[in-house]
Amino acid sequence: MGHLTQRNLNTTRERLRDQVAHHLRAALISGELRPGEVYSAPGLAEDFGISATPVREAMLDLAREGLVEPVRNKGFRVTEVNERDLDQYTEIRTLIEVPMIGRITRSASREELAALRPVAEEIVRAARAHDLIGYLDADRQFHLSLLALAGNDRLVETVGDLRKRSRLYGLTALDARDQLLPSAEEHIELLDLMVAGDAKAAEKCMARHLGHVRSLWAESAQAQQPARRGLNVRLNSR
Repeated sequence: MGHLTQRNLNTTRERLRDQVAHHLRAALISGELRPGEVYSAPGLAEDFGISATPVREAMLDLAREGLVEPVRNKGFRVTEVNERDLDQYTEIRTLIEVPMIGRITRSASREELAALRPVAEEIVRAARAHDLIGYLDADRQFHLSLLALAGNDRLVETVGDLRKRSRLYGLTALDARDQLLPSAEEHIELLDLMVAGDAKAAEKCMARHLGHVRSLWAESAQAQQPARRGLNVRLNSR
């Protein structure tokens, strides 16, 4: 059907669903699958060169994450995230994450915090390499692993869900302008403050980071709008 760029899939049955879901998330991030558009499982399956069943299952996984919504007898519509949604998601994350960063700074050991440095450095590396999927994967791992140090599993689940729902599509324009790197480097700054035991400064850094991310991703969505209109790339699955 020509919606996605070429991707190689491991056709082992137990992994296929997860792999398809991962590639669909990548297509959402890059803008290949466009907000508001409806895509059928058989059509996407033709792009992947596989049966429709694992694609439909993967789309149902994405529906549970709020990234798509079922459309009866047609397929799945890519969820559109508007400014109001983003403001509300960011507000909730700020209310949760900023004070938690202060609490974790006071309670976590230096060893626990220092163990996250390779992940923070991976975020920066991915930003410099223009690896959007690697960037988002490392960013998610860093933030959720950091919050996990508070010992509240439900809190980590809640923030993880908010992150999925606020994921914007079409980050290639933002990446092309090298605007991911400053946000990436804030993870190193935050970790340094926490290791140093400066809870107040860490809270301020976290609040600034969330505001920074909100502004950058909004710019990305606006910049990507014209590019979405003519996008129709053929996938040649093996």
